[in-house]
Amino acid sequence: MLQKSHDEIISALPKGIAMLQDPALNKGTAFTEAERDTLHLRGLLPPHVSSQEQQSGRVLENFRRKSSDLEKYISLRALHDRNEALFFRLLMDHPDEMMPIVYTPTVGLACQRYTHIFQRPRGIFISAADRGRVAEVLANWPRRDVAIIVVSDGERILGLGDLGANGMGIPVGKLSLYTACAGVNPNTCLPVLLDVGTNNSELLDDPLYIGLHQSRVRGEDYDALVEEFVVAASKLFPGVVIQFEDFATNNAFRLLKKYRDRIPTFNDDIQGTAAVVLAGILSALRITGGSLGEQTLLFQGAGEAATGIADLVVDAMVATGMNEAQARGRCWLFDSHGLVVKQRTDLAAHKQFYAHDHAPAGSLLDAINALRPTAIIGVAAVGGAFTEGVVRIMAALNKRPIVFALSNPTSKSECTATQAYRWSDGRALFACGSPFDPVTLDGRSHVPRQGNNSYIFPGVGLGVIASGASRVTDEMFMAAAHTLAEQVTEDDLRQGSLYPPLKNVRSVSAHIAAAVAAVAYRRGLARGAQPTDLLGFVKSQMYEPCYATYVAG
Repeated sequence: MLQKSHDEIISALPKGIAMLQDPALNKGTAFTEAERDTLHLRGLLPPHVSSQEQQSGRVLENFRRKSSDLEKYISLRALHDRNEALFFRLLMDHPDEMMPIVYTPTVGLACQRYTHIFQRPRGIFISAADRGRVAEVLANWPRRDVAIIVVSDGERILGLGDLGANGMGIPVGKLSLYTACAGVNPNTCLPVLLDVGTNNSELLDDPLYIGLHQSRVRGEDYDALVEEFVVAASKLFPGVVIQFEDFATNNAFRLLKKYRDRIPTFNDDIQGTAAVVLAGILSALRITGGSLGEQTLLFQGAGEAATGIADLVVDAMVATGMNEAQARGRCWLFDSHGLVVKQRTDLAAHKQFYAHDHAPAGSLLDAINALRPTAIIGVAAVGGAFTEGVVRIMAALNKRPIVFALSNPTSKSECTATQAYRWSDGRALFACGSPFDPVTLDGRSHVPRQGNNSYIFPGVGLGVIASGASRVTDEMFMAAAHTLAEQVTEDDLRQGSLYPPLKNVRSVSAHIAAAVAAVAYRRGLARGAQPTDLLGFVKSQMYEPCYATYVAG
């Protein structure tokens, strides 16, 4: 098929107001004099032609005037809806300031309020009422070059629980990070919300709620809708990567097991979280000097995040020469009923792999005293679970205790950075799920960094897309974890940072993507021959939010 010439492409562009209303094409006041004539924009814009840098400065000035993080979130979403390139320019240039607004922790509050701040649809809503015509619904999306879908059913949004259709904020936010952190072209990203109802009574009682006003669909009807979606998406967008996000624990494990050998898919809550935590542990061991196989990990939580992390840690330990049984014995779970031990009769299947033969322990403090762990990892969204007593006993047992308070939003954090450092006399190796400011203690500055999945999933997605991988494997996440740990410098470690600065996230993502693609080529899962310069090839695929030129001739 003949490709269109530049002049033909310009001629086919929308003109006038239609051009200004398309966020993928709109440049706002940055349209040049010639473009304003070509595209019939003269008079529709003020006469001064601005640079993207000037526009960014104007947006930033107004952004910083907002009185709350939610207002900042709303303003960024509005920018995304009118000028996509400028939105991503801002995210890429100011990641430390923007990412906590676009995603955690602010996205949690935004999802809670989504019904009341809803302005413009973004993505595809597929409801239980669409059974039998999901392909038709997906076909309403205006593009066919979709490379990645993030899909949620809104049942377990962060640590906030069932938010139903309000959960659309999560796929939208995740895909924003795919572009900002790894340069995945936004035109190839599709957020999807499977609205199967909600059991959240507050939402059902809210007349403004945007989702189905009914209780959640379960069982065969639920599975049939998911199956119809996966089949339709894979047919309509061949090779599309589907990331399952914020599903309830039981569904998360079931769906990953069901589809991982059929399509390129993964669950970031299980696999992405595991990779970022393993990377943090590997960084911490560069400070403590211990080996991975010598560590004992105690998880506050026993859901998809905890078991996903434990599984990847076990794989990493086995890779060092341990047998699997020994490695599993180094990982312990603590849930709402206490320490997960073999004699308990209330254990779900995913917990049983880590149910060891040990006396029960009803409190986290008792479990720590009994097990003497080198690391505690909070992933159960139990705010304040790491009490002063918990941190102090960890510090008594370990010269440099590893304390990861990874639940988010901030209200669900197991402890704050200040608490972790103060209660351990500045010795804790701390990572967090929500951002905390640096802490000065006894004249020394400690700089905590988030164990944020945004270090992992964007690079994994880019690597899978760039290589055309037909599957997403645990080996890819292992490669991602080791690559992330390698990006942590000695200067980072000296200030207590177990992850690289967010300003480096695009470079980190490129290296992770290259490592993931290398696994795909090595295992025969990739499309075509491996490029000689894999890192260079990956970087060449990364989107830059620069304005196009819309002048013929």
